[in-house]
Amino acid sequence: MAASAGIAIIDTHVVVAGLLTASGESAVVHGLQGMLAPAFPYVVSEALIAEYRAVLLRPKLCRLHGLSPDEVDEILTALVQNAIVLAPTEPAGLRAPDPGDQFLWDLMAMREDLLLITGDQRLLSAADLKGRILSARQFFHMHP
Repeated sequence: MAASAGIAIIDTHVVVAGLLTASGESAVVHGLQGMLAPAFPYVVSEALIAEYRAVLLRPKLCRLHGLSPDEVDEILTALVQNAIVLAPTEPAGLRAPDPGDQFLWDLMAMREDLLLITGDQRLLSAADLKGRILSARQFFHMHP
């Protein structure tokens, strides 16, 4: 399978960076705008949306992005409306490099065409899903 044929799972790092980055030319900004447009297919799960929300509502990040909880919820609602929503029912046979990211591995195990888009170096270097984990720049270069 060619990477360009995949459906994205956009990691929390990319969503947060997309809200915080001032440069409209940035891959993470392009990614968040693409999710809101929607410009490419992407998947979310209940656990992923919950993580987006929990991270975006951290006090330090709230001070940086300046959004109210209601505004964060509006963005998340738009993201869910444009997404393919999957609900993993079984744990993946593989273990995530960080136990806090296991829900991403469980989601990736559901379909072979899913690609994880992240800025997390630990996830990018995970050998068990090599070729299915891309940086935002790599993925959004394929989806201009």
